[in-house]
This record gives sequence, C-alpha cells and structure tokens, in this order.
Amino acid sequence: MARRFEELEVWQESRELTRRIYALTQEPGLKGDWDLCRQIRRAAISAMSNIAEGFERGSTKEFIHPLYIARGSAGEVRSQLCVVMDVTTSDPAAIANLQNNYAALSRRIWGLIRYLQQRGDATVIRETDEDYCITPDSLG
Repeated sequence: MARRFEELEVWQESRELTRRIYALTQEPGLKGDWDLCRQIRRAAISAMSNIAEGFERGSTKEFIHPLYIARGSAGEVRSQLCVVMDVTTSDPAAIANLQNNYAALSRRIWGLIRYLQQRGDATVIRETDEDYCITPDSLG
C-alpha cells in the first residue's frame, strides 16, 4: 500500500480529471453558468478529496466509507456532464470522453474498495507519518 495518498494511482487519476473539469468550466459556452460550473467542480473535488481523506484515516475500515462517497461523487460528475452536453455548445466528443474517464474512475474506486474489503477491517494502511514532507516535485 502507498505511504501517502498522493502515491495512489486512483487519487492521481482523480486529480487529473479534476484539472480537466476545471478546464472545461473555463470554456466560453459553460463559463457563464455559475451554478453548473460550481456544482460539477465541487463533485470533482469531492471525489479526489474523499480518496485522500479515507487514506489519511489510517485503517481499512475507515478508508472504505469515504471511497463509497468518492465513487458517488464520480457518478455525480457523469450526471452533470450530461447537463453540460444538453445545454452548452461544448464539444460532445470531449464531454463523452470525460464521462468515460469518470466511469473508469468509478470502476477503479470500486476495485480498491473490493481489495480493501478482502484485506479485513482491522488492517492498518498507513503506520507512520514519516516521509510526509511535501515538495512541489512530489505533487507532480
């Protein structure tokens, strides 16, 4: 298991998708819809943040619940991308690509949940706080 949440591939993927959501919400066709932009950004951030939050709790049992929330947030983003497709002039292929990427993220989160469930409820996933020095290079 990773020593920091930043090392988790599922968190890295969620971070990249959050960047892409922010880029999408800066496009002229969507930029003026403050409510939709705010909601889709919050859902994207929620997915990423819940992965980190669960990891930081330190045990398998405490990691799983936030992962379910992260998975729900990924589904929320996919739903909101349907709205983007329906009400804006954004590129439908780009929107569909993001929806597919969020569907893949949901599957990866589900896979992590299943893996953790198989490990058992009492497993400690992060034993110490050593190597927690964050540098710009360590964040990618």
